[in-house]
Amino acid sequence: MVVKRSGVTEPFSRTKVINGVRKACQGRPVTEDALAQLGQRVEEAVRASGSAEVAAHEVGLAILGPLRELDLVAYLRFASVYQAFDSLEDFEAAIAELREGTGHSAAEGGGTGAGSQKGDRGREGTAEVPAPADTAG
Repeated sequence: MVVKRSGVTEPFSRTKVINGVRKACQGRPVTEDALAQLGQRVEEAVRASGSAEVAAHEVGLAILGPLRELDLVAYLRFASVYQAFDSLEDFEAAIAELREGTGHSAAEGGGTGAGSQKGDRGREGTAEVPAPADTAG
């Protein structure tokens, strides 16, 4: 069960996760298969917590990592809503954080990186979401 900010609980819905991420991916070269894989990863991460109830905030955090790997622009869109960006500085800080990550592996959002995203449009978004790692620890 997912506990919303209002205190209301509802069953976890992979479809709801995918629909929310699909909005962030609108106009991006992200396949339905990649969205389905992301939804599966998020569901597995939520279930791996072992808790009968998980805060909606935790579901959002579980989305951010796989979405960052999938498409950096969609990640920024989702993060801007999820983390309630309300200024240009919020976007600048998020972009700076992504740029700092360019020294990491491609699976961590590096490789093409935020600094070269404009020139590599399309490659980042069509990547398959890697299989989930064993994060039950």
